[in-house]
Amino acid sequence: MTDPTPKPGILDIELYVGGRSAAPGAAKVYKLSSNESPLGPSPLAVAALVAAANSLERYPDGNSRLLREAIGKIYDLDPARIVVGGEGSGPLLTLIANAYLMPGDEAIFSRHAFLIYEIATRANSARPVIVEEKTTNRGIRIDVEAMLAAVTSRTRIVYIANPNNPTGSYLSRDEMKGLHAGLPGNVLLVIDAAYGEFCDAADYDTGLELARAHGNVVMTRTFSKIHGLAALRLGWAFVPQPVADVLNRIRAPFPTSPLQQQAGMAAIADTAHVAKAAAHNARWRKWLIEEIRGTGLKVDDSAANFVLIHFASGPKDAAAADAFLIARGVILRQVGAYGLPDALRLTVGTEEANRAAVAALRDFLAQ
Repeated sequence: MTDPTPKPGILDIELYVGGRSAAPGAAKVYKLSSNESPLGPSPLAVAALVAAANSLERYPDGNSRLLREAIGKIYDLDPARIVVGGEGSGPLLTLIANAYLMPGDEAIFSRHAFLIYEIATRANSARPVIVEEKTTNRGIRIDVEAMLAAVTSRTRIVYIANPNNPTGSYLSRDEMKGLHAGLPGNVLLVIDAAYGEFCDAADYDTGLELARAHGNVVMTRTFSKIHGLAALRLGWAFVPQPVADVLNRIRAPFPTSPLQQQAGMAAIADTAHVAKAAAHNARWRKWLIEEIRGTGLKVDDSAANFVLIHFASGPKDAAAADAFLIARGVILRQVGAYGLPDALRLTVGTEEANRAAVAALRDFLAQ
């Protein structure tokens, strides 16, 4: 007898490993490895979560109507074109692949992209087409021309994280329009804007502009980052009406719980808390980049809530820096799985955590 055999492609998937959270022996730990909010969630979201806990015996609204309407109100969107997911935006990105990829199809994404794109592609026995990014004096950027050159008759999905994790770079509104204009109408452009609220560049758009106007553009968002609800695992997507119909046919019957729905509604309505989180991030992101560059290390520009730090090879490489920082209780993210073994990603944290990280980096370089 033989064992059950999974679909082709699944055993080629590397296991996803999240950011480290422990630093054994450290007196105090600063977790800056998972791009979590240093301000935490809105107090209104916490209160809504507590209130929702009084009705745990009830099944949720399977259509998440009130949550979709709350999102629609904030962004002036048709709630019928909003699909919500109960495990963050990652499963929505996977759901899209499940709906539109067949064996032999191709999905395109950049070299240093969110790992879920490849996982979702291979899980559907489709072929991942990985496009090299370009290095500039401001950092590592997605190469739009190279992405378009990779499109073939087998292409079904193009995934773009904007801003991108872990590089922190972004494509401008015009660059995104140019990318979309070069795609055939049967190719779905999926814009992952998980870090969109952190990008304050005047030439940036989260993807809503394109998604409103075209039938082959999807934009996904998450409550995990700026809303500080990472533990609740809640995300949403704005999609063309036909795509919404497809996704709603294959999603779970109850994709979100009452706790997620109520906390999400309160979080997205608390625009003051979102603005406060964005302002904190802008201030300390700039400070971190300037201070770390002042040590002589290379730091890319960032439009997200993290910065990417590059280390030279030799005794003071990224692995040595990571070990030193962990011993000091400062936990950064190794990004070798993203094709960047000589770099570490540092989440923008509280003032105390940011200062501790910079001090530890200085001490590492001085030893």
